[in-house]
Amino acid sequence: MAAKTFDINFRGYWRESDVAGIPSELGVYCVYECTYNKNNDTVGIHKLIYIGESNNVNGRIANHEKWEDWRKEVAKANEICISFGQVDSTYRERVEAALIYHHQPAVNTECMEGFNYDRTTINTSDCNAKLSANFTVERT
Repeated sequence: MAAKTFDINFRGYWRESDVAGIPSELGVYCVYECTYNKNNDTVGIHKLIYIGESNNVNGRIANHEKWEDWRKEVAKANEICISFGQVDSTYRERVEAALIYHHQPAVNTECMEGFNYDRTTINTSDCNAKLSANFTVERT
């Protein structure tokens, strides 16, 4: 496998009450702790909790086994929100691994201690709070 660069345009943020609106597309997703501002209809992102990948992000989020783990990371006055970036099925696991290894989200357990792919550069944009805009990960 050769070095590769990925440009990921994240969409979101879907609050827990709106997760049914997450696209039924393949890609990677980020779970955050956020505060909803009713007056401006915006969210303030506090921390990155989890990164995952799926061939159907909507279905994966709806049935995810880690909801309770995510909630434990969220202060009582705050809530969960999610962003999503489309990634080709060939590279989803590689992109997920790079994002996890670089950002070390609290609830992830896999890919935290090593990266098993060739040099991978990730460029993120739009709804990418708490993610580095540009980074490169080397095989460990």
